[in-house]
This record gives sequence, C-alpha cells and structure tokens, in this order.
Amino acid sequence: MTDEQINAAITEAIDADPHWKCAKDYCGDLNAMHDAEKVLAPKNWNNFSEKWHDYYWYLRRADADRAIHATARQRAEAFLRTLGKWEEGE
Repeated sequence: MTDEQINAAITEAIDADPHWKCAKDYCGDLNAMHDAEKVLAPKNWNNFSEKWHDYYWYLRRADADRAIHATARQRAEAFLRTLGKWEEGE
C-alpha cells in the first residue's frame, strides 16, 4: 500500500472525520500513530490482550529492532494488519 492509501485506510478505520483524511500523516508522524493506536485500547479487558498481542507481533514481524523503536510507517502497517485492513501491493 502507498502512504496515501495507508493514511486513508487508518482514517477510515478509526472513524475520523473524512474532511481531515489528508491532514494526518500516519506513515510519517509518530504522534498521529499514537492517536490511532488508541483504537486498540480495550472497551473491556478481555479484548485487550488479543489486539495488542497481534499488534506487537506484526511490529516484530516488520523487522523493527524492538517494537518500541518501530517507525511510524511500521506502526501504520502493523495497525492495519491487526485490524485486517492491510492490502498487499501489486
């Protein structure tokens, strides 16, 4: 996926105002990704471990040295994979 496709998919996934679709650069801004990651926060604690476990697994799979040091782009991809919204490139 291109950065533009990723940004649009994350905006849609977090149900953000579509007017701001191009305003956030999830692929290049760790603060924007921090906001997006809040979607993974549990509404109940039973859901917490599964979503965050998957997210962390995808971060590790992205070859991030350590998940905590993942780039915004790596986090964006892991986020979309966790939600099942990642589309493989052509």
